[in-house]
Amino acid sequence: MPPFPLRIGVVMGEVGARVQIRPIGGGVEWDVMPDNLVALTAREELSARLAIRNGNSRDGL
Repeated sequence: MPPFPLRIGVVMGEVGARVQIRPIGGGVEWDVMPDNLVALTAREELSARLAIRNGNSRDGL
């Protein structure tokens, strides 16, 4: 298990040596070092987006 929590997001830009990531469902960006990034497979991305959509649907959004 990695020493940090796994988080899924969309790359928004770069500031200095860090990459700014925003959660797929929106929210506050966070910074990460490029060496700690891993691209999702198409299946992983679809699964994450579907989970967000289902959560929004349950919440009436």
